[in-house]
Amino acid sequence: MEKIPMTSAGHTALEAELKNLKSVERPNIIKAIAEARELGDLSENAEYHSAREKQSFIEGRIKELEGILSLADVIDPSKLSGSIKFGAKVTLVDEDTDEEKTWQIVGEHEANVEAGLLNIKSPIARALIGKEEGDSVEVRTPGGVRGYEILTILYA
Repeated sequence: MEKIPMTSAGHTALEAELKNLKSVERPNIIKAIAEARELGDLSENAEYHSAREKQSFIEGRIKELEGILSLADVIDPSKLSGSIKFGAKVTLVDEDTDEEKTWQIVGEHEANVEAGLLNIKSPIARALIGKEEGDSVEVRTPGGVRGYEILTILYA
């Protein structure tokens, strides 16, 4: 199986989610199923069916997280430098609008565009890999081709 690159922060967040599912959500749903069973006829018991559906989701997510964490390759960006690679925090300026954006290139399971965490498999990240400060890149996005200039590269 292929290793899954991720930052230490992303790994910690997934471990915390797994711990919460196992120690809080799983016991709560087991209790909800037991309470729903006490209500009688299970064939027409909406609470029971809802609880079982939620249990199925929780168990699936636990298995998914365990699989991801078992294949995790935690990379410490602070030990890296030079051109853009995994873990880099990159500040770009849009060549058309002069709007500045800062992104950190992270693994796909920790990506969150609203939080500035860019999936390494995204078109922007793929275009940035290997580039240096001052370089210009063109990125093909669903909205068309965009041009960016790389202002800074930081490994923290």
